[in-house]
Amino acid sequence: MNGAGSGPRRRARVSRLVSFSATHRLHSKSLSNEENLKLFGKCNNPNGMVMNLTDLKEYMEEVITKPLDHKNLDLDVPYFADIVSTTENVAVYIWENLQKFLPVGVLYKVKVYETDNNIVVYKGE
Repeated sequence: MNGAGSGPRRRARVSRLVSFSATHRLHSKSLSNEENLKLFGKCNNPNGMVMNLTDLKEYMEEVITKPLDHKNLDLDVPYFADIVSTTENVAVYIWENLQKFLPVGVLYKVKVYETDNNIVVYKGE
């Protein structure tokens, strides 16, 4: 990049982060199924992924973003009409509603960051 006029030549570099979702299985066709399992362990699982991450994103949008984002929890979310809107109760709310969309046993935990220092983890217990 060279500005108008005099001065040292300056260089700027640009980068961009791209993310994607994919599945793979560590499996060699030259080995038996037993040898592959012994060598690669759980990474040899033929099922690939627990669930489609695009579906999970849509479920989270429906359960978290739409009802909670930019809202006054106490006034705009009926769940909190009679429940104190602590971060712990927000985690419970998310758990109860998100598990309705997921296969049984798939949801492991909900983690809510109130601040960088205040974090609540709820595992449905």
